[in-house]
Amino acid sequence: MTLLVLGFFGCLTLLLTQISEVLSKVPPIIRAWRRVRNELRRRNPDPSADDLPEPEAPGETGG
Repeated sequence: MTLLVLGFFGCLTLLLTQISEVLSKVPPIIRAWRRVRNELRRRNPDPSADDLPEPEAPGETGG
């Protein structure tokens, strides 16, 4: 019984540690995503141009 309790609390501690690690990385990821979106907006001020496919450079055949 003691081993079960110790094992349970060990797993619970590990789980809480992992959750804490993931949550600590969320704010930098959100900031990076916002930076990417802002850069994309600056490069493409016309939102309707998002629907157009990118033109291929000469010589790029993809195969």
